[in-house]
Amino acid sequence: MADGKDGADSSAWRPRTHAVRGGLLRSQMHETAEALFLTSGYVYGSGAEAERAFRPGVKADRFVYSRYGNPTVSMFEERLRLLEGAEAVRGTASGMAAVFAALMCQLKAGDRVVASRAVFPSCTYVVADLLPRYGIEAVQVDGADLGQWEQALDRPTRAVFLETPSNPMLDIIDVRRVCSLAHTVGARVIVDNVFATPLLQKPLKLGADIVVYSATKHIDGQGRCLGGAVLGRSSFIEDELSNFLRHTGPSLSPFNAWVLLKGLETLDLRLAAQCKAAQALARFLESHPYVKRALYPELPSHPQMALAREQMSAGGTMVTFEIKGDKAAAFRFIDALRLIDISNNLGDSKSLICHPASTIHQRLGAEQRQRLGVTDGVLRLSVGLEDEADLRADLERGLAAI
Repeated sequence: MADGKDGADSSAWRPRTHAVRGGLLRSQMHETAEALFLTSGYVYGSGAEAERAFRPGVKADRFVYSRYGNPTVSMFEERLRLLEGAEAVRGTASGMAAVFAALMCQLKAGDRVVASRAVFPSCTYVVADLLPRYGIEAVQVDGADLGQWEQALDRPTRAVFLETPSNPMLDIIDVRRVCSLAHTVGARVIVDNVFATPLLQKPLKLGADIVVYSATKHIDGQGRCLGGAVLGRSSFIEDELSNFLRHTGPSLSPFNAWVLLKGLETLDLRLAAQCKAAQALARFLESHPYVKRALYPELPSHPQMALAREQMSAGGTMVTFEIKGDKAAAFRFIDALRLIDISNNLGDSKSLICHPASTIHQRLGAEQRQRLGVTDGVLRLSVGLEDEADLRADLERGLAAI
């Protein structure tokens, strides 16, 4: 597989070019668009060839079964690898499949995991509920508090899991410092980079060992399909993760991989417009008398703006704000919107709004939500590609309904 035409060296290509041509694998039909290989299996020229393909310990130089690998999936994986700057990558059926596989492929009974408390609730379930069932100790800390990381990482630990910026309160974690603490006690650091995307933040360059994505979000960018990915060193991907994926089956479908490939082509163009609009809307919301606070990494009022600017090249597409009111007021706000859709998804070309306390964070309970800052007045806005003035007018409509 080669990116360049006629074997041309593509190593000097810039990210924008990799996003369009990275990992391109053309068939004998010489197609312009990436081919969609909708096949579950592959045929062999002889019994000896099939035997070689399945021989333990020998890396096959061909595809043998689409649960293990597929040409379309491989194109998506390679394109994402180039954008991330990772040694290796494996696609998964969803973002949660990526998170679970990245953890479980390396953990066993008696191991210890330290995670930030402010992560997506499904990740909280995996860390706090599921891992202890397998005899794995799980400790959660407030991610922005380095003192808590220092206290938790004072003994041997197998893995560290964190999300920055966090969902939905946009907490920023000092990735470099946490990685330094983790590596001192032998832990690998896994970063959920979904809010920042591979273009706005590079966790591997900040010291992380593994990066996970829900490709369902910005990478697709148009709300069409599910997908995920795990990126890291070749030794981890090939020696630990790949075998886990092969035998547990959370494989990325070829069709979804093809859709995600097309999403990567426009990722940077979409992000540039969405980040610009998000920052402007965050400023507007912060200044509104019905808004108690607005959270956005590029706002001077964000408590970790300086750190965000060190780690991220832009503030992202997400704006979280808290209105002056209770759940009923929040519902009046979102019900009055006529352009922005109510949805628990994010990273879409269409702007979406979510009331976390009653949806994605509902199962956490009131006390835990309060600890995370997810009050009944908090709303999470995923800024899309609509005209900024139209989005502002819709937000004004919602605020007037409070």
